[in-house]
Amino acid sequence: MATVSSSEPWAYALHLPHHPRAPRVARMTLRAVLGGHGISELIDVAELLTSEVVTNSYRYSDGPASLRMRSMDKGRRLRVSVWDTNPVIPAPFDKPPGPLPFVPLREPDDSTGGRGLLLVQLCADNWGGFSVRAGLGGKLLWFELGRPEVEFACAA
Repeated sequence: MATVSSSEPWAYALHLPHHPRAPRVARMTLRAVLGGHGISELIDVAELLTSEVVTNSYRYSDGPASLRMRSMDKGRRLRVSVWDTNPVIPAPFDKPPGPLPFVPLREPDDSTGGRGLLLVQLCADNWGGFSVRAGLGGKLLWFELGRPEVEFACAA
């Protein structure tokens, strides 16, 4: 099935309060944005990774967060970034993207948490983080996903 998509750049931002429902609101917003731009093939992975980064923000900061989604490379890539008020950059985002070193899990095998950012590292095409010194400070974690080759079709 052909996908109708635009190569025009776009960006959306969402301010999230420090609230346990913030990850769900972020997922719903991302799903609506990607569906609206005809990028449905990235929804599942982008939704999972966004949920992990926003949940990390909620768990480890005590202030608001901000979600930003934008197209890159003429619509062939998606970048999602999450800012929060905690300036500490968690591993593995504190190092440049690259080959995955073996890092033993610190959480017990039956733990229900502690693996979210590892999922981002494993599933995203690119990822990173940096401290924000201006304005409110804090940090920004981001990841990118590339679209598989897509047929572009225009309605006649």
